[in-house]
Amino acid sequence: MNASKCSEIQKSPRQTRFIKCMYVVGFLDLFGVSMIIPLLSHHVKSLGASPTVAGAIGSLYGVLQLFSSTVVGSWSDVVGRQYSLITCLLLSSFGYTLLGLSNCITVFVLARIPVGLFKHSLSICRALLSDLVPEEERPLVMGHFNAFSGAGFILGPAVGGLVWKLPWNETSTTCKSQPPNGAKAVQKDMSVLRSARRQLSQVLLQVRAVASSDMWDVFLVRLLMSVAIMLYYSNFSLALEERFDLRPKAAGYLISYSSALGALAGVLVGPASRLYGSDMAALLLHSSAMTGTLVFLHAAAPGMGQVVLASTFLSVSTTVGRTCATELELQRGGAAGGGALIGAGQSVIAVGRVLAPLFSGLAQEAGPSGPPALGAVLALAAVLVLLVRIPHWKRNGGTKSHQL
Repeated sequence: MNASKCSEIQKSPRQTRFIKCMYVVGFLDLFGVSMIIPLLSHHVKSLGASPTVAGAIGSLYGVLQLFSSTVVGSWSDVVGRQYSLITCLLLSSFGYTLLGLSNCITVFVLARIPVGLFKHSLSICRALLSDLVPEEERPLVMGHFNAFSGAGFILGPAVGGLVWKLPWNETSTTCKSQPPNGAKAVQKDMSVLRSARRQLSQVLLQVRAVASSDMWDVFLVRLLMSVAIMLYYSNFSLALEERFDLRPKAAGYLISYSSALGALAGVLVGPASRLYGSDMAALLLHSSAMTGTLVFLHAAAPGMGQVVLASTFLSVSTTVGRTCATELELQRGGAAGGGALIGAGQSVIAVGRVLAPLFSGLAQEAGPSGPPALGAVLALAAVLVLLVRIPHWKRNGGTKSHQL
């Protein structure tokens, strides 16, 4: 499809409404998730779980995400984005409803399984948006999507704190929906089995294509930068309390301030992309270098003024960097496997969630500034990888890797 046709489709009222609908889905998705996440520790504690058991349950979610991200993304390439998005939303909603109704540890653990396996709605939304808009418009649309979803993540905890005053089971009952009638949904068993077998074989082919593609450099950069940011936040409140005697409440305000700026920064991705002439590799390089510098500034800050300054610009650089990484994955891998690629990127982030707590614990042995200092080193490593690999990408005549 040429640029003029893409422009016409982009401007069609129906597609514009659909894109705005995706923005609302992203907002509601993270709004709902952020209502629940801060309260999980309270709920699992009220069920009598020890800290060790609570940590193991949290790890279960990360492990399920690690293995399911690429598979679900590939599945969305096979069956279609809208069908897979609705399925993931319904099954995630079921998991969260079961979580609210849980009155023992066993039910709580079972409730985390469908969420861990199917909580990929944001990834599928991004893949769907990448299918709908031309390549030159993707950074702008993705930036707006990140801004809307980020706004939901900011508002959710405040509303969740208010809802928490209600009984947990009563609150969850308000979102309860009737399960679908399975007998009506499945009319021809053999036909369904054949279709499932076809879909499974196509999904496995998609996963194999991602695994064999020359995308290791982009995924490595995403992993290094993800762990760097996780290290920055891993002991944020505790480190500020130890270094500057800042109360946790004030640290929470600073995190909210940074998150709000990050949501607003989503609208800057489109103009920044145009400023760079859609050279997403260069934009990722500069945003990663800026992120590493700001994380180091935070680690070495002599006072709260420098900490606030670093937090202000870090929220912008990380938002731009995440969008650039996603765009590079789509450019280099080809649009046909967008779901598999975005899912693989989420698997990489899941690996970071497993590694970051370990690295943070080791780095804290050196002092409260240890984790962000290590994060700055990892960001520097990501910058070095980009400096080495970007000329290789350009010598190959663009961005495409093995087509999926």
